[in-house]
Amino acid sequence: MSITPLMPVYPRCGVRPVRGEHCHLIDEDGTRYLDFAAGIAVNLLGHSHPGLIGAIQTQAATLMHVSNLYGSPQGEALAQRLVDLTFADTVFFTNSGAEAVECAIKTARAYHQSAGNHEKFELITFNNAFHGRTMATISASNQEKMHKGFSPLLAGFRYVEFNDLEGAKAAMTPQTAGFLVEPIQGEGGIRTGTEDFLRGLRRLADANDLMLVLDEVQCGMARTGTLFFHEQVGIEPDIMAIAKGIGGGFPLGACLATEEAARGMTFGTHGSTYGGNPLAMAAGMAVLDAVANDAFLAEVRDKGERIRARLEQFIGNYPELFEGIRGKGLMLGLKMKLEPRPFMQHLRDNHRLLTVAAGDQTLRILPPLIVGDAEIDEFFDKLSAGAADYDPAKA
Repeated sequence: MSITPLMPVYPRCGVRPVRGEHCHLIDEDGTRYLDFAAGIAVNLLGHSHPGLIGAIQTQAATLMHVSNLYGSPQGEALAQRLVDLTFADTVFFTNSGAEAVECAIKTARAYHQSAGNHEKFELITFNNAFHGRTMATISASNQEKMHKGFSPLLAGFRYVEFNDLEGAKAAMTPQTAGFLVEPIQGEGGIRTGTEDFLRGLRRLADANDLMLVLDEVQCGMARTGTLFFHEQVGIEPDIMAIAKGIGGGFPLGACLATEEAARGMTFGTHGSTYGGNPLAMAAGMAVLDAVANDAFLAEVRDKGERIRARLEQFIGNYPELFEGIRGKGLMLGLKMKLEPRPFMQHLRDNHRLLTVAAGDQTLRILPPLIVGDAEIDEFFDKLSAGAADYDPAKA
């Protein structure tokens, strides 16, 4: 057989982690890497957080899975906690961000169609968005690289330029059900939605009885210095998809909604075999125990501001490589003047620093939120060394 046992849909590199310690990953040959990728914004408590590990171990020894045919004390507790912390009145738990966005799309459509408005099924989405890899979520993105080989796409999405409020307004039709937007685009290049844009979408939704659906899968769960980024803009969504950091590394996502927005999500309309299992709920509770407090969030903001300030100073030394800094909190992006992937690979292979490439020639910097001064200093040492000896002609 020529095909690999793992389906070859990822261009996997030579790094093969078998262990993690705080902000470092250790390869099977003992090589240590500073992890400023955090599993693409997932491992927000690093790789050896005692509270998260202890919660998972205790729950695994007690009860892991029973299905959603029965009552769920664990799910009820985590759902109530999220309701108490957010705009939402109700929560559906999933296993991933893509599943959370799928639920959000269904919830937005069901809001209208449960009231007899069957023509309202379209969501206006935004160029360069990433909402997942299911058929609905790739259809919600205009990125052709995700469409190739999977035609026909699902109907029901209109694409508009990100941060173009007038374009969003012009795209509205009698079929419009709402807007689906990442407040900060992650894979699209750490592009932040402006206050005017996001507040404007909220006003358009209110004025036209539409759903504002936020995808905070990457920018949520304390990564930007507030529990969710929309808090910094002063708006509330009707529906929100979250995942990644909420499980701290354990597969977990959620779709949150107001009671009004969820009026169509009644018995039998949606489901999940694994979603909301007790083991995932324990992980989610442990993450909230760590991050859902003012002191932790203030530390994230402070560390983000310090890293940004040092990056601003650093990039001035390499004007041929770097253009600027993007993002909020510990969701930062180095906008490059070159394709970022070869530079990411150079940092990884030659300086043992893990980052993540993104669209719009941007290098994502996504450290665990528990990163300390020593790891920040190590990051800048490795980044500086990597920039100093990088030769684009040899990349």
